[in-house]
Amino acid sequence: MKEVKTLPLSSTEKGKIEVAVLEEPYGAGSEPVASIGIFLDASNDEPDWKVHIPKADIDAVIEALKEAKAKL
Repeated sequence: MKEVKTLPLSSTEKGKIEVAVLEEPYGAGSEPVASIGIFLDASNDEPDWKVHIPKADIDAVIEALKEAKAKL
């Protein structure tokens, strides 16, 4: 795992959002993905939620997140 950035998770005292790149996340030869982990407690080893986004889908996900933000 190559950590890209860690951000505090709003509305929590100890939470964080961790963005990383995972090489071969599904075994040898699988394509790398961007991984977003949500930790309600930053001291945990594993995230409470995570999502893997293939490179080909990142731009569409960013646009969808922008649309979601505008509706909040």
